[in-house]
Amino acid sequence: MFILRLTFAVLFALTTFTSTLYAQIPTWKAGVAKAIITPEKAVWLAGYGSKRVPDGKLHDLWMKALALEDPTGQRVVLVTSDFQGVPKEMSDRVFAQLLAKLKLERHQVMITFSHNHCGPRLGLDLIDYYPVEAAQEKLVDEYTSLMETRMVEMIAESLTRLAPATLAIGEGRTTFAVNRRNNREADVPTILAKGEPLKGPVDHAVPVMTVTGADKKLIAIVFGYACHPTTLSFTKWCGDYPGFAQVAIEKHHPGALAMFVNTCGGDQNPLPRRKVELCEKYGQMLADGVEEALKKPLKNVSPGLRAAFEYVDLPYEKTITRAELEKFTKDTNAIRKRWAERLLKKLDAGEKFGPTYPYPLHAWRLGEEMLVIGMGAETVVDYALRFKKKYGPGTWVAGYTDDMISYIPSRRVWLEGGYEGGPNLYEYGRPALRWAGDMEDRIADSVHRLAKAVGR
Repeated sequence: MFILRLTFAVLFALTTFTSTLYAQIPTWKAGVAKAIITPEKAVWLAGYGSKRVPDGKLHDLWMKALALEDPTGQRVVLVTSDFQGVPKEMSDRVFAQLLAKLKLERHQVMITFSHNHCGPRLGLDLIDYYPVEAAQEKLVDEYTSLMETRMVEMIAESLTRLAPATLAIGEGRTTFAVNRRNNREADVPTILAKGEPLKGPVDHAVPVMTVTGADKKLIAIVFGYACHPTTLSFTKWCGDYPGFAQVAIEKHHPGALAMFVNTCGGDQNPLPRRKVELCEKYGQMLADGVEEALKKPLKNVSPGLRAAFEYVDLPYEKTITRAELEKFTKDTNAIRKRWAERLLKKLDAGEKFGPTYPYPLHAWRLGEEMLVIGMGAETVVDYALRFKKKYGPGTWVAGYTDDMISYIPSRRVWLEGGYEGGPNLYEYGRPALRWAGDMEDRIADSVHRLAKAVGR
């Protein structure tokens, strides 16, 4: 019995010593870089299905990079940005340049975007949302090309800055996200004033990762939240609530880079909204959630990095036909009419529409403590709740990664229909109106393979 107790005591001491060692001795290398993305020319603001010409800014827009390297030389780079949506054509070109110039493969880089609706248009993202104006299309093409170059340069810079660092994770909480499918926007202020509970699933967790240099100074604070950045709908450049949160965090931690990841906020809105004061309030609430996490004991991330990536083919319920498109050219919905006219030109040019779309998925395992799942486009909150439950503490589920495809409904949302789950794929330019109903299972199977591949 004495020997058994002694063995447990020795194991406990070794575990405590090892954890302390990770906290004190840098076991990773990390490098950060940032680049301003505020347009200098009148590129329209993205989103909301309308032409919005910029007329000033509240603060600048940014993209930021965090490069990580483990003791064996394995590397990954996380990109965060204030873009509304990065289209596949743009990210594909960036990935090709990263491979050619930096030898970075697809599984090593996640390009995330906050889905900020006070940011600029990019390439073919939501192309049919906007009236066709030749001068604007030229500006958008030029700006997109510039952002591709700037992103590659920023990632390269982050790699040149790799230096010894330690990583740690924690979690805070904030509560301004509201499930917009289950709560009418007009009713929310009254419900909140009465102290009544709001309806529907939400994810109020604020996951946080700190990156600390050998000098014990914070290099970066990565944090997330599941909510649309749609507090504002005016025509000034601004990062919406994630932008205000990053400004507040960087002000409170001089020298540290604040990086926001939208987790799975496809069906979540900041409510009430439409006022700058509310946007600033939500940004501060999110920053407070980060500070809450930093005040608690953080869990150190042990050395070791594995990354995996794959596309999963998501089938459409039914590919659109020429006859259907011809009917839609007479539609009173301007977006659907532009969509139909554009797709008919593609058919006239000999293009054929496939029955599926390649959906990008990532899995990164950092040490034994952290699993990052990267998912393309507008994932609803069910995905984060499902994968965090399955894979346990330390699991981050990042939506809005690599490709702004469309809403990605869960099976529940698909069955309910509505804006996120119904026949609205035309808004995103897809050659169909709706996804097939088994998409959640297909995605979950792929995530399972990837998690297994990285040892989780």
